Amino acid sequence: MDRPQRQHPRYAHEAAITLLTPGQEISGRTRNVSRGGLCATLPEELAIGTEIQIDIQLVFENEHRSEALRLPARIAWCTSIDDSHQIGAQFLPLDAETSEYLTMFLRYLDDEDTSRAKHASVSVDDRFR
Repeated sequence: MDRPQRQHPRYAHEAAITLLTPGQEISGRTRNVSRGGLCATLPEELAIGTEIQIDIQLVFENEHRSEALRLPARIAWCTSIDDSHQIGAQFLPLDAETSEYLTMFLRYLDDEDTSRAKHASVSVDDRFR
């Protein structure tokens, strides 16, 4: 069975995130990121449909981090995995400036992926087919 093509390429990258919900901050790590959203591992469950803000940061050597990029999102799915939860978050419409910053963030991930020989020829989508 052919899988439908994704609208945006995904980048398998572990970035630091903080999800901001009313009265709560939850830290986690991404499993992959795209222009449309992200998949992340969190210590807590979140209800599908919850609107959140996500602060996403690149993590460099020695745990140094980039400045956080804040993105509006909605929880699309949440699954329990062992002692944690994996969520899918869909980004909500972005203003022009935030969209430009997200494009730069993803361009960095694209440049990083193409510089690694093991990721240069196979996308994360192709690896899971």
